[in-house]
Amino acid sequence: MLFDMDGTLVDSEKLWDVALQELAREYGGQMSTAARQSIIGTSMAESMRILHDDLGQPERDPAVSAAWINARILELFRTGLRWRPGALALLRAVRAAGIPTALVTSSGRPLVEIALDTLGRDSFDAVVCGDEVDAAKPHPEPYLTAARLLGVPIENCVAIEDSPTGVASAFASGAAVLAVPAEVPLPHADGVHQVASLTAVDLEVLAALLAARAGATG
Repeated sequence: MLFDMDGTLVDSEKLWDVALQELAREYGGQMSTAARQSIIGTSMAESMRILHDDLGQPERDPAVSAAWINARILELFRTGLRWRPGALALLRAVRAAGIPTALVTSSGRPLVEIALDTLGRDSFDAVVCGDEVDAAKPHPEPYLTAARLLGVPIENCVAIEDSPTGVASAFASGAAVLAVPAEVPLPHADGVHQVASLTAVDLEVLAALLAARAGATG
């Protein structure tokens, strides 16, 4: 099992909203809705590029902005992290069944370490962070790395994602993909199973996804 974090397991996108809007105001502007939606699921460097362009300030140093965001989001994660509906129950069921499990996130390691206080450090056999891979989502490398660390062929993995960027990464890796939209709608795509909430997902649903994928590629 391969779980995305922001917007999939935890309702953290609202915290990112707070930090991004605060930084936009610090720069004398306001982030547009379109820019915010484009940022979801992207790497920090790409997020800062989108924000700067949206504010009409492309000359700003993305490293400086990223440092500001990281410091603020660390504060917010310590006090405001909440589970997405059905996420905790599904994660517990997966772990109780002894299924190898990885967290695959675009967030950096310092932030993930704080999130793991909520998620549980024993909830995952491997953790792949956005600052620990050469190519971030939507590239397949994060998911391929997670499968390798678990010692499980990627085609035997189910990846759960909430964003277009994450879905693209998981699909390109060869995993079976379960899409659960959170902050932005997800277009229906061949080979991607979509549900409204993880409350509708259990071990039988996951097994059926893998069986359907095997049938489609066999």
